[in-house]
Amino acid sequence: MARAAAAAKQLSPGAMRCRRKFLRIFPGGFHDPDYVALERDYKVNAHRAWRDVLGPERFAEFLRDGKYDEVAAQAVRIESRTNLLFSFEKMALRDAVKPAEGARAFATGLYELLYGEGTLERKFERWCEVVGELPRRQTRVLTWPVVTVFGFIAEPKTHIYLKPTVTRVAARKYGFEFHYKSRPQWPVYADYLELAAAVRRDQNDLRPRDMIDVQSFLWIQGSDEY
Repeated sequence: MARAAAAAKQLSPGAMRCRRKFLRIFPGGFHDPDYVALERDYKVNAHRAWRDVLGPERFAEFLRDGKYDEVAAQAVRIESRTNLLFSFEKMALRDAVKPAEGARAFATGLYELLYGEGTLERKFERWCEVVGELPRRQTRVLTWPVVTVFGFIAEPKTHIYLKPTVTRVAARKYGFEFHYKSRPQWPVYADYLELAAAVRRDQNDLRPRDMIDVQSFLWIQGSDEY
């Protein structure tokens, strides 16, 4: 308890207000049973499903066999069991990966983002290019939620999900200058990763485990649900 109090004294006013709100709702912090049930479990379940079906070895096997449509179908299926994307985003994504060329681009691009070589910056930039070139019917596919949701589900130690309105509100409340632009691009994502690192550092005594906890913390700050 003394350690937590000492850590809290070092926080900025914004970070302190966000911490107080979080602990008012979930007194046990990131390990509060209600927090786990409401905010964490379904995201962890999606990650486990991804690991079982589209982990590095299985994913690579699908690509070697040319089963791009299977990769796309599994990815869409796993995401559909969460409430992360809006219904119109889910529909746009399904439409984008339905054609063979869309499924192939999606599958190969996503593998490179998650398991390919190179810097995170280059991989993320290339992934944005891939998503931007996917077939489109009515609603655009190149949005922050679509670009970030699969990295978040597959590799929550590295990637974080960006919901624009909520994230901007949360950043403002936290006292972090978030340089947001509506078109997905690396500098914005890098900025968001800096915010995530600040939250993990500031709230370290509450024992956040991964980006799932960081994203949930920020969601609680910026969402009308709370």
